[in-house]
Amino acid sequence: MTAMTSRFVLGASLTCALGAMAVTPVMAEDMEKCFGVALAGQNDCAAGPGTTCAGTSKVDFQGNSWKLVPAGTCMTMELPAAEDGMARNGSLEALERDIPKA
Repeated sequence: MTAMTSRFVLGASLTCALGAMAVTPVMAEDMEKCFGVALAGQNDCAAGPGTTCAGTSKVDFQGNSWKLVPAGTCMTMELPAAEDGMARNGSLEALERDIPKA
């Protein structure tokens, strides 16, 4: 890579990062963390022990993984029942259900 290309790539990366930082606080006001609603591999961040961040949940509706959803919708989302027939709901706090076995 030439010095000019390196500078261009660095500048573009910084511009994208700054743009994302500018948008995030506005989005966060209208969104909330909702635990137990993400499909496997589609969580937005940490999914409990054994996972690191986005996309690391192991099972659908893993109780300790979360996804950002529009504020006020977490607890009213319709989710399929668990295999044992028990109803599932989203939660504003981590749940003990649907945790993969180690």
